[in-house]
Amino acid sequence: MFPFEHIISIDKKSNITLYNQIAFCIINAIQNGTLKAGTPLPGSRKLAKILNVHRKTVITAYEELNAQDWITIIPKKQACVSEHIPILQPQKWNSLKSSISYDNNFNLPLKITNKHIDETKTENIPDIIIDDGHPDVRLSPIDELLKTYRSYTSKRHTIKNAHLGTEQGTLKLREEMVQYLSETRGLNISADNILITHGAQMSIYLTSRLLLDSHTNIIVGKPGYPVANKAFEKTGSNLTEVTVDEHGIDTDAIEVLCKKKKITAVYVIPHHHYPTTVTLSVDRRIKLLELSKQYNFAIIEDDYDYDYHYTSSPYLPLASGNHEGNVIYIGSFSKILDPSLRIGFMVAPKNFIVQCTSLRKVIDVGGDGYMQNALASLIKGGELKRHLKKAKKTYQQRRDFLDNLLKEKLAPYISYTLPTGGMAIWIKLNANLSVEKLISNPKLKVLRIDKKQNAFRFGFASMDEKELEQTIDFLQSEFKK
Repeated sequence: MFPFEHIISIDKKSNITLYNQIAFCIINAIQNGTLKAGTPLPGSRKLAKILNVHRKTVITAYEELNAQDWITIIPKKQACVSEHIPILQPQKWNSLKSSISYDNNFNLPLKITNKHIDETKTENIPDIIIDDGHPDVRLSPIDELLKTYRSYTSKRHTIKNAHLGTEQGTLKLREEMVQYLSETRGLNISADNILITHGAQMSIYLTSRLLLDSHTNIIVGKPGYPVANKAFEKTGSNLTEVTVDEHGIDTDAIEVLCKKKKITAVYVIPHHHYPTTVTLSVDRRIKLLELSKQYNFAIIEDDYDYDYHYTSSPYLPLASGNHEGNVIYIGSFSKILDPSLRIGFMVAPKNFIVQCTSLRKVIDVGGDGYMQNALASLIKGGELKRHLKKAKKTYQQRRDFLDNLLKEKLAPYISYTLPTGGMAIWIKLNANLSVEKLISNPKLKVLRIDKKQNAFRFGFASMDEKELEQTIDFLQSEFKK
């Protein structure tokens, strides 16, 4: 008799049901050519005894296999492998126990997007996590947002509206954003100028795909935003870094480059540059806009945390100025509500939005219409405005509290400039300390470091005063070692 006990291996502790385990093993044996067409299978009682399981388990497995045409069941006689199975080259039965398909590598040709992917898995969550500037979800109006979301899933007209126009973003959200962006950023736009995306990064990716290729040149800041840089590099475009100092990106250096070669785009974060948090000065803003007109390049303006400015009203974005449609303005609600709520947006001329929407449909047919409409209600009802007022006050208090802690406990080890807004502080370690050594401690996780600058971003907005104090005490103990 065929040794079925060797091709059917079951694990009673597995989450997979026993009958499915039996069925999977028989299917694998058929696919591997071990069980050929017409091969009789043991009766349900006999196989149940061999495997030490209940007979009904085997019957259920056989019925499943029969329904999928892997086997044929002749009532009151026997079950056998279907006659329609093609003849396959058999493998040794004892090799089947380790035959797990996805334990193998994909060995066909493919494009490598990253040669240095860290595949290690971290089981333990570090005691201290310093993010790069996340909002405090505990303050966010998530409950109100989800309450509205749930109500929209139970009404006929809102269910219908949630599935209309999501490839560009629901009309309800885009219309609310026209008023919102006019009041907060001075943008004079229509709903046709807005594309809703799954976070700002999608907007950056779509923009790069429309503007850039191997024959183009793009300018970015140094240090800069690595994720955006990677999107630009994937287009094949030549990426040139321009220094960012205490006044923002060096526009004189940009002008020199424009005189030497054709520049297609400049990626800039003028409000709170990432990672250094500096704000682009007024004279450089004016010059960048003039250079864009003179040399006919696009400005990709990333304004990820515009809403948080503490010492004065925030600078209006470049997009609010006279730029003749050359500014692609990118923002996100993730920094207001929750990083896991991936709702970003792009503002651009209508023809650019049309092409971005078309490209977006290739990889993503549309966003979450219920969530977008719920956010629209949050904006319309003034809840978002009230939340921002409260969060802005809280984050300023946390920034100032952290500033005092840094001066009191870490002054001998670091240097920094207190930002006028935003949700993080760019901290440079003294030359005798190493940021690499700091992050080697398994109890600490820092989301954004720069080895060349020997610096890291300290996101303070997501921590309350107790958490900030615990984090600084931990860093102090590390620096003293």
